Amino acid sequence: MTILYTKEILEENPTLLEPWERKVFTHFSEKLSDKKAPFPCIPATQGFSLNQLRYGFLRDIRTKESAQDLKELLSRYTTISRSTGKYASLIIFAETPEEVVEEYEVEDYYQWFWNTLNTLAREDEKEWPTHIPKDANDSAWEFCFHGERYFMYCATPAHKRRQSRSFPCVMLAITPRWVLETFNASKQKSQRVQESIRKRIVVYDSIGPHLDLNVYGTENNYEWKQYFLTDDETSHTKCPFEHLWKEKHVK
Repeated sequence: MTILYTKEILEENPTLLEPWERKVFTHFSEKLSDKKAPFPCIPATQGFSLNQLRYGFLRDIRTKESAQDLKELLSRYTTISRSTGKYASLIIFAETPEEVVEEYEVEDYYQWFWNTLNTLAREDEKEWPTHIPKDANDSAWEFCFHGERYFMYCATPAHKRRQSRSFPCVMLAITPRWVLETFNASKQKSQRVQESIRKRIVVYDSIGPHLDLNVYGTENNYEWKQYFLTDDETSHTKCPFEHLWKEKHVK
């Protein structure tokens, strides 16, 4: 059974977790609380310290069960996220066996990521919000599930230069749009925080901020490009999510 955990539950009951789950959660905790090398995303560190994040685990990314686990966790999270705080996010750790870590490159994880999102959307029990474009190459597009809009973040073991996107297993950070809208309500404060985040990225990564990083709703911004960044300066030109809408909506 897929379960949503709080930080306290995971810290106080380590026997609830399998060894790989304990290991990656400990790594995440250290990464988000490191004062000497602060993680770039300031809202994420605040959400962690305030216990406003929720956590879930997926089975082996090579299995179909992995996407089904995420579907169940995100469905459940959608119903409770607004009660968890203004820095709410769902953190997902996916089992990534050692042989996968040794074999997979960034592009392999990229394919897994978009295949998983396609599965979620295809099996979503609720309709895509009418005010959100179905074309990922529209600046107003973003991923939606269960009637909620989400910003998706993916980190993988294959990312080396972008330590801000590097993690021992596949990790997803799924943030509701309402969290970001609340955070960006003050334009001046939002700009200051964005500047601080970029400065942290410069220090944290061994490569500069990716050119695809932008602000939702601005012209020529594409959210899908920010979900999964390459480990270099290249950029994907076609969103793998597009075919879903031909399949599901074009008659």
